[in-house]
Amino acid sequence: MTMRRIDLQPLEPFTADFIDRTGAFNPGALTAATAIIEEVREGGDAALRALTEKFDGVAIENFRVPESAIEAALAEVDPDTIDALNHAAAQIRDFHERQKQQSWFFAREDGAIVGSKVTPLESVGIYVPGGRALYPSTVLMNALPAQVAGVERIVCVTPPTKDGTLDATVLAACKVAGVTEIYTVGGAQAVAALAYGTETIRSVAKITGPGNAFVAAAKKLVSGDVGIDMIAGPSEVCVVADETADPAMVAIDLMAQAEHDPLAACYLVTFSDAYADEVEAAIADHMSRTTRADITRASLDDHGLIVVCTSMEQALEAVNVIAPEHLEMHVAHAMEYLGSIRNAGAIFLGAWTPEAVGDYVAGPNHTLPTGGTARYSSPLSVDDYVKKSSIIQYTPAALKNDARAVVQIATHEGLWAHAQSVALRLRALLDAEQASVAGASAAKVDAGTAEGAGDE
Repeated sequence: MTMRRIDLQPLEPFTADFIDRTGAFNPGALTAATAIIEEVREGGDAALRALTEKFDGVAIENFRVPESAIEAALAEVDPDTIDALNHAAAQIRDFHERQKQQSWFFAREDGAIVGSKVTPLESVGIYVPGGRALYPSTVLMNALPAQVAGVERIVCVTPPTKDGTLDATVLAACKVAGVTEIYTVGGAQAVAALAYGTETIRSVAKITGPGNAFVAAAKKLVSGDVGIDMIAGPSEVCVVADETADPAMVAIDLMAQAEHDPLAACYLVTFSDAYADEVEAAIADHMSRTTRADITRASLDDHGLIVVCTSMEQALEAVNVIAPEHLEMHVAHAMEYLGSIRNAGAIFLGAWTPEAVGDYVAGPNHTLPTGGTARYSSPLSVDDYVKKSSIIQYTPAALKNDARAVVQIATHEGLWAHAQSVALRLRALLDAEQASVAGASAAKVDAGTAEGAGDE
């Protein structure tokens, strides 16, 4: 196993040309997903059954998992695993509770009220992958923020196992996380069902959760008809390691990401070829014991990259160009460099913070931007499960304050009715004020006349 290596010269910039990224999906996946979505839209449940038998090799009659099966799963899963799920859920829930925003308003000096109304989405669909591994952690990370946000209908879709059932631990995680409906269906067909509905599965307002290239392509295609969180590509980790970092720990942290997927990307940013050699030797040692050697080796061979830098400043610039999903700062005084990190989905500081704690129990969400999209996007959060409405209420005084600016801008844009909608109101206000002034003057004259008559 040999990772590709780049030795930067002093002051040499690391550029995007050094990165060989695999996209979230390829043209073939997009074409296939398009056909699958149309098939589900036209055929409903019958199409779902046919596609599930075609791609998963099992016949599913009833997609909805009954409550009795969910309850049975809690009894089937060993107590230590249930305790671990509850431990993780408590910390994930606590973190996301701190993200909640309330509706807010404020009144300007002229009496106008402006603000923002925060409303939970009515329904969300969570995609939980199957295939190479089972992911109860994905259930927790997607469902708990939705529950915290106040979403009432939380739907989980996940592919069946080879015998047509669902993993008991995934079902237990759904119970722990407050999922209200579970369906045994996966792939692009599951995304189509969530987006457009079938006889069995009602459509949702938004779809979240990771998946393979076909799921990613399907999410892209339905986006706009429903909301999506992001289009997730292969997993990524970037480890910045100096001479204080234990090569064996750095090696295992790289492998922890590589074992997800042969397409997973692993980056080591360090400061000497000798240290990089030590890490590669440690990887070879660990590789003799891993249960996922083929996947791990393929990831590191095909998508691994070692960048040898001459300074920490150069290393941090490389990090910002990579914009990794996960960034481990496995260096002395890691917190000192936090301000220089602009682009990363999640940042893990110090030797005692492996990326795995973020995957499961730390609390922050593990659904993160991939493929360099950390340059402009953020982890999944409570904000993904709410929508906001602007609130505006004007008084006559507020309208008078702003009328001239509105009319000026609207006239410049050629929008006559926009300008008139304010001008008419302003004219009505001025007419009312003039009438009020005239009335007050008349009343004063009348009062004076009456007083003079009294003097006579």
